Amino acid sequence: MEYDEKLALFRQGRLNPFDRGEEENGPQEGKTPPLHEGRPELFSSETRTQNSDRTMDLGLAEDHFSRPVGSFVASDIEQLKLAIEECKRLILELPEHSERQKDTVVKLIHLRLKLQELKDPEEDEPNLRVLLEHRFSKEKSKSVKQTCDKCSTIIWGLIQTWYTCTGCYYRCHSKCMNLITKPCVRSKVSHQSEYELSICPEIGLDRQDYRCAECRTPVSLRGVPSEARQCDYTGQYYCSTCHWNDTAIIPARVIHNWEFEPRKVCRSSMRYLALMLSRPVLRLKEINPLLFNFVEELVEIRLRQDILLMKPYFITCKEAMEARLLLQLHDRQHFVENDDMYSLQDLIDISSGRLSCSLTEIHTTFAKHIKLDCERCQAKGFVCELCKEGDILFPFDSHTSVCHDCSAVFHRDCYYDNSTTCPRCARMTERKQDEPSDVKDPA
Repeated sequence: MEYDEKLALFRQGRLNPFDRGEEENGPQEGKTPPLHEGRPELFSSETRTQNSDRTMDLGLAEDHFSRPVGSFVASDIEQLKLAIEECKRLILELPEHSERQKDTVVKLIHLRLKLQELKDPEEDEPNLRVLLEHRFSKEKSKSVKQTCDKCSTIIWGLIQTWYTCTGCYYRCHSKCMNLITKPCVRSKVSHQSEYELSICPEIGLDRQDYRCAECRTPVSLRGVPSEARQCDYTGQYYCSTCHWNDTAIIPARVIHNWEFEPRKVCRSSMRYLALMLSRPVLRLKEINPLLFNFVEELVEIRLRQDILLMKPYFITCKEAMEARLLLQLHDRQHFVENDDMYSLQDLIDISSGRLSCSLTEIHTTFAKHIKLDCERCQAKGFVCELCKEGDILFPFDSHTSVCHDCSAVFHRDCYYDNSTTCPRCARMTERKQDEPSDVKDPA
């Protein structure tokens, strides 16, 4: 009888308590007893230790929370929370960087994903939703890590439905969409395409009634109840939910100080500046004409004027239209429309030297077509009527001058040395004076 009692104690410590098969059928006869069965005092402590390990493994590794679809039980969430807390405690107790600690961390991640799945079950969501001028498109990516712009928490794409605005790239959980209060920034860009041209126009936190300029959450410089963060673009203060310490280049600092150091801005300002980056809305000669006297890089962009002079040749040239030469400036279409409008991206590229290099290449390609490759464009050249010498001249040549009245082209030295009027303008004036007399003679 003593042997049967010892064997029962041993099996209680060794067997899975959730597996009742062997306990209901009883011990099998003819089975060889364990080597340590005659010395229960030697393995009793091991039994207790292994029993606790088994309990830990069963609580974390096995799926006790599987259930049929539709049978949601609130106690599942409570059990998961208890298992998560137990897992956290074990991680702190286990040796650091050990294999058991790493396995426990993996189990903790699975438990948290399971808990999130119970809290936010996946539903059939529409692919497109319109809200406050946002056009939200349902995202299908499951692996990209994103942050919700509404609740500032991580979006777990594997188990959560989330949307992105196709206009301003505002991202949020599906469950947060009904809580959105910020309109789409692209609508502001469409109706008001202009920058704030004052450097950090601060009005003071007291003028904001110590509240966030966007969501009106109470803020203070001491961080109680929420930290007040200043946006360098608007000069106003925002809470930590509306201001994530993102950085951007400030247009006012570029125009007035030629400074390109990124500054901290709020989320809405960051989106607005990103959408406005390539829009040509800066008329530098009116805003700060002295900038051209101090920034040599801006003077080098005189090639824009040459490109405008080349444009009439390409519009009337069949070969140039077939080759689509003007499309080489497809990302800077304003360069073929005017020579005084700049975008913030233009100024950034001018400062880095990229724009000067690309314009030089395009200018060389355009000039080669007009002066060498195309006979039709060559036929539209000019001969200097003042000296009647030299090669064919074009208005974009560096050594030429153009008459402002008739657009005739001359050598620069000849044009400025000549004290008389333009020969072509003189002929046109004489012709106009002769026209009335020619009309009266037949009468």
